[in-house]
Amino acid sequence: MVLVLGVSVGSSGARAVLTHSDQPHLPPIDRCHIPRRARSPLVEPVLTAVRRMHTAARRRDEYITGTAVTCQDHTQAERIGDALGAGRITVVDEPLAQVRYLRFTEQLPTSGSVMLFDLGSAGLTLTQVDCRTDTVLAASNWPGLGGDIYNDLLCEWLDRFGVCTDEIAAGRYREALSSARVVTAADPATARRAVITRSDLVELCTEPLATAAMLVRRVSEHSEVPAETIALLGGCARNPALRARLADLLGLPLVCDREPEYVSARGALLFAAQRPVAGTRTAHIRAGGQVVPLAPPVVGRRKVYAAAAVTIGLGATVAGLLTAQNGTVQPAHGHFVPTDILDAPPEP
Repeated sequence: MVLVLGVSVGSSGARAVLTHSDQPHLPPIDRCHIPRRARSPLVEPVLTAVRRMHTAARRRDEYITGTAVTCQDHTQAERIGDALGAGRITVVDEPLAQVRYLRFTEQLPTSGSVMLFDLGSAGLTLTQVDCRTDTVLAASNWPGLGGDIYNDLLCEWLDRFGVCTDEIAAGRYREALSSARVVTAADPATARRAVITRSDLVELCTEPLATAAMLVRRVSEHSEVPAETIALLGGCARNPALRARLADLLGLPLVCDREPEYVSARGALLFAAQRPVAGTRTAHIRAGGQVVPLAPPVVGRRKVYAAAAVTIGLGATVAGLLTAQNGTVQPAHGHFVPTDILDAPPEP
């Protein structure tokens, strides 16, 4: 059987999915999540994930014919390509992988635009994409509004009840609320306990959720076409209470895969399944992306909310554009082709 490997990488680590080339949307043969060690290189968890999946393939006496890894910018693409070896992988722009998988599973509309709401551990990334042409209309990132702040808020809340915990344990409690309505947190030192409900979590996260919704509207206002659909990505999207609150705040239909944290890796699978590549290349959403220079949100609950809004252009290509008709990756030419950056309208 022909196996393909898709890998996504973020600040918190790497996720890998191994499956047959004709079954990218079905339960995988194997997968893994490799957390990133503090201050370790970004490529370290990627290498670990790839090695682990190759070991899993050998145990089945099967061969991985294609590997694709998502990246968030040109620098990541170069580092990943250098680490894994040119000619062995396809490096894919992360929003493109996300859009490709959501379209493959028929979760995206065929017209209008979608806002990719990617809530990672370290920050919130918003990327608005035209559903018909795969053009990036706007893209911005806020490092202070990631899942880590939700864990921090939960730690503070538990402290008031005499339950001391760290952000890692708080993250486990938060994740547990995705499948359970109620969880019990315990202090390992004192054995004191506190009950956390989904409603408690939503109330705690009211401020960051409202700020995120405001940013969605502002990014959409700066693009050529208002967003008509919101695609929730990242592990935080698993929580139904948080999804419901965002739906109320935004007033737009939400799209959420059953495993939102694996959408990028599964999108990479679709590129890995296309054909073996002759060299490392990046397939990227078409030119037309706009960097939106928005002022940083200041909401005052935690100092992280006052962090500067670091706006990044997710529109940059490395030797390849995705065609809307057949989705093939064009041959690499060995040049970095920057996405056209449109001048954003001034702040009102």
